[in-house]
Amino acid sequence: MSTHTNSAVAATSFKGPARKKRRTPEQGGHPAWGIAAWAVGLLFVAPVLFMLLTSFHSETDASTNPPSVFAPLTLDGYRAFFGAGGGTTPWPPLINSLTASVLSTLLVLVLAVPAAYALSIKPVSKWTDVLFFFLSTKFLPIVAGLLPLFLFAKNTGLLDNINLLVLLYTSMNLPIAVWMMRSFLAEVPVEMMEAAQLDGAGLVTMLRSVVAPVALPGIAATSLICFIFSWNELLLARTLTGTVAGTAPVFLTSFATSQGLFLAQVCAAAVVISLPVLVAGFAAQDKLVQGLSLGAVK
Repeated sequence: MSTHTNSAVAATSFKGPARKKRRTPEQGGHPAWGIAAWAVGLLFVAPVLFMLLTSFHSETDASTNPPSVFAPLTLDGYRAFFGAGGGTTPWPPLINSLTASVLSTLLVLVLAVPAAYALSIKPVSKWTDVLFFFLSTKFLPIVAGLLPLFLFAKNTGLLDNINLLVLLYTSMNLPIAVWMMRSFLAEVPVEMMEAAQLDGAGLVTMLRSVVAPVALPGIAATSLICFIFSWNELLLARTLTGTVAGTAPVFLTSFATSQGLFLAQVCAAAVVISLPVLVAGFAAQDKLVQGLSLGAVK
């Protein structure tokens, strides 16, 4: 009897501390956390919903205080934004924003991926100093460089030129892209690249067939963030462009005139200008979350 008791005690002692049972997704958490999450979500979405609702109101209903939530809906704000009745057409500013955002994003990727490769997979000497240099370029406020940039653009004939915005947006987004891509490329297993090298793969083949598929979420996240930063940029575009190379945010500010603020038109313009960023965000949502969670902003 004593032998069986000792064996049971010994077996119990070897089991170690009891492990905490992991909560399954079906069990969920406390309802208060869910309510808090919905409250925070609605707090962020409420201004967007108000902007969307106001864009479908007339100027008279949009300017009432308190807001006329149940006022009749109309498309007059969108007709005015798209130039119906002889107004200014928004297509040139939209095309300028798309051109500057897409070209600058492509240039950033072309420059950031090799730089991140040289800082993570095949680190150059003093690579930490190089990373700090990229980070230090973000220390200077953009407003502090407006006057030198304006004088440079004026003396070189690049004032009101979309190519200057492409160059500036590339320079503006390149440091953060290098940091993001470097952090993500560091997650690529070294064993995969060594196996590819043993099979005779060159550098280009290894980057295209091994590194690129693994780093695709990080490339997508970096591209989307650079595109959003370029699309929403206002300060440089407002200072360095005019009637030819003006972008969509600059066009949006033209609705605030000395005659007053046309709230319905402003909301309609803000909805239309926000659509490309929202569509790109929803289209690359899974890649963006995967890229940001696997090392992009660690």
